[in-house]
Amino acid sequence: MNRPVLFVTNHVPPDRAGAFAALHERTPLLLALFGGRSHHATAGIDDPGVPYRRVSQRAVHALAASGRFAAVVCGTAGRVALPASYLGAGRSRTPFVLWSALWGDLDAPAHRAARPLLRHIHRHAAVVVGYGPHVTAYATRLGARATAIAPQAVDNDFWSQPVATAEPHPYTALFVGRDVPEKGLGVLREAWRRAGFAGARLEVLSGAPPQQVRNSYAQADVVVIPSIATRHFLEPWGLVANEAMNQRVPVIATDAVGAAAGGLVCDKRNGLVVSAGDADALATALRTLHGDPGLRARLGEQGARDVAAYTYAAWADAFAGALRGATSGSPNC
Repeated sequence: MNRPVLFVTNHVPPDRAGAFAALHERTPLLLALFGGRSHHATAGIDDPGVPYRRVSQRAVHALAASGRFAAVVCGTAGRVALPASYLGAGRSRTPFVLWSALWGDLDAPAHRAARPLLRHIHRHAAVVVGYGPHVTAYATRLGARATAIAPQAVDNDFWSQPVATAEPHPYTALFVGRDVPEKGLGVLREAWRRAGFAGARLEVLSGAPPQQVRNSYAQADVVVIPSIATRHFLEPWGLVANEAMNQRVPVIATDAVGAAAGGLVCDKRNGLVVSAGDADALATALRTLHGDPGLRARLGEQGARDVAAYTYAAWADAFAGALRGATSGSPNC
């Protein structure tokens, strides 16, 4: 592509900067960052490391309609950024690519009102790029004519670095994330109570710096991602799973976690998957791993092997391939 791709998103959190840098190496980008609310535990970085502009959501329309870009990509964050991007791309006859994290219907009034528009965009986008097969399956149900998977990734080199651990230590379960209802911390605390452990430890980390989080993974026996579905939220992925697996820690995730629905966390292969909101099932999984160090080791080692394929390069290769398909034959390329 001779012209850059306009990539519209709200923020670039630290764990996504490397992915955008890898994609920019394959095809030139201009990020349009509109700010606002983010579901990420960490704030967006000031300089994403690739060309960018800070814009209002409404200003996105003029950018997308300018005809300067080989393609327009937009995610599902924000109130008007998505329709503004889509309509602007349509006005300039620029291929539109939807970058989607959605894998199920949300039931809040605003989401119900947006369903017809969302279905229309899915049906008319040149391609829908999803976090995993759970997203592309949902996109297909909404009528997407083409889909591609760009696998969610973290900086594996950083998260897999060896960390000195204290031995011996009590059985430790770790939760990393925000203390909000959809993250399921309340369910985890109830499951921990029902498990009835003596001399074990439940650690909760929120907003800690990456090195501290990595060190906590290394000290943990299991990482728990207990997310639940709400009217407003369905966990798109859960990069905590990627991070923990790089430290050879088995993961317990619920079936409301995208990393489980999307195939990274596999029940009894590299972790355990339980029903969302089921404190008894979660307590059973915690007791199972507590009583079987050999199982913990096997799941953790397999997780490290599995997550090795989830790299920034793999994400960028898949996204660049989707863009080539979307723009083939376009006069803007």
